[in-house]
Amino acid sequence: MGGFFGVAAKRDCVLELFYGTDYHSHLGTRRGGMATYGEAGFNRAIHNIENSPFRTKFDRDVGELEGYLGIGCISDFEPQPLLIQSHLGSFAITTVGNINNFDELLREVYKDGPAHFQEMTNGQVNATELIAALICKKDNLTDGIRYVQEAVDGSMTLLLMTSEGIYAARDRYGRTPCVLGRKEDAYCVSFESFAYINLGYSDYRELGPGEIVRIRPDGVETLAPAGKDLRICSFLWVYYGYPTSSYEGVGVEQMRYTCGQMLAKRDDGSVHPDIVAGVPDSGIAHAIGYSNESGIPYARPFIKYTPTWPRSFMPTNQGKRELIARMKLIPVKSLIHDKRLLLIDDSIVRGTQLRDTTKFLYSSGAKEVHVRPACPPLIYGCKFLSFSRSKSEMELITRRVIHDLEGDEVSPETVKEYADPCSCRYAKMVEEICKRQNFTTLRYHRVDDLLASIGLDPCKVCTYCFNGKE
Repeated sequence: MGGFFGVAAKRDCVLELFYGTDYHSHLGTRRGGMATYGEAGFNRAIHNIENSPFRTKFDRDVGELEGYLGIGCISDFEPQPLLIQSHLGSFAITTVGNINNFDELLREVYKDGPAHFQEMTNGQVNATELIAALICKKDNLTDGIRYVQEAVDGSMTLLLMTSEGIYAARDRYGRTPCVLGRKEDAYCVSFESFAYINLGYSDYRELGPGEIVRIRPDGVETLAPAGKDLRICSFLWVYYGYPTSSYEGVGVEQMRYTCGQMLAKRDDGSVHPDIVAGVPDSGIAHAIGYSNESGIPYARPFIKYTPTWPRSFMPTNQGKRELIARMKLIPVKSLIHDKRLLLIDDSIVRGTQLRDTTKFLYSSGAKEVHVRPACPPLIYGCKFLSFSRSKSEMELITRRVIHDLEGDEVSPETVKEYADPCSCRYAKMVEEICKRQNFTTLRYHRVDDLLASIGLDPCKVCTYCFNGKE
């Protein structure tokens, strides 16, 4: 994943750009960057933030950068923003998305004659530079951005900064958010709606799917209108979104309370835990909702040690992920010993971390561990945002179980049965996962309940990873 922030102001905007970008640190842990434009032209700073927070790495840059226009990003992939010189002029660009047809688009750039790329990430062409090259195939920036939106198989939201303003373009189907804020002497654009509140901005509006605007210090101009088809990612509410965020008018924290309430209603008193707990941090609000609905006390039987340990699923090495997961959760044995626990996590992806969490709960004296994931089983690898970072669907615990139950050759129709919570195959899969993970009981959130928790028209929400429907 990744996040972005941009400012167009009538005075120097670097400090606001710094803090607005920093507020996206929950969306990535590998690269951070800021680019500005002012009297001295373009300037840029990029740092590796794998071992240090964004704020500490860019503290010196705040004093050195200057400009009344700026864009910044947090990325889990390639270094950005990039500075580009082209027949369309000079610009800075940052992107958030996923490109499934990367090789095809690269060939498209090469076919018109000699071309080269300077930026390389892990031995591959920098995806943001590829997007810039595709934009430059057209006669103007707006047509180039529109071409990219239509050509990318996956998703692509971007900010592009010229000397005249900031172009903001939301993904063709709005799978990721893009929201505008304003105050007396400036406008801003942000992935997360909360990132500008403490900077004195008020909500202006959200971009629609495929919409392209140009942001200047004195206003926002629509260059391409929004499309009608919205398919925003449901996992933004379940996990990625910060609790204070809101997407399409639906607040993250409130959605998670509702989600927990619906999980409790599905249980309908069928289990009798002593306490309800959420896996820190994203499971906490779901657990509060469950507790409020069921009347079962909420407690924190383990605490996340946040001062030094980063998000555990981000390292590419599985062993490192598992080590960090163990190190950062510290049990409170007095709240675990001889207790029946109901545990809510945002999801079960590979299953390794939650299995280890359950293990240490039992070793700390828990009598029972009931598990309620806040989303349905992840059966299809995400091809729009790649939030699970799985290289293969076989990394998903659901797919490993399906393989063991069905063998090597599994038809798409059979896989769909495993996604249906009313089918016998679904029940068998959940039973097997429960047994392998050593849970006392396991009940997943249902897709229909998830959609009801969000409250948008179901056709406007992407649930591909749960049911294969785009």
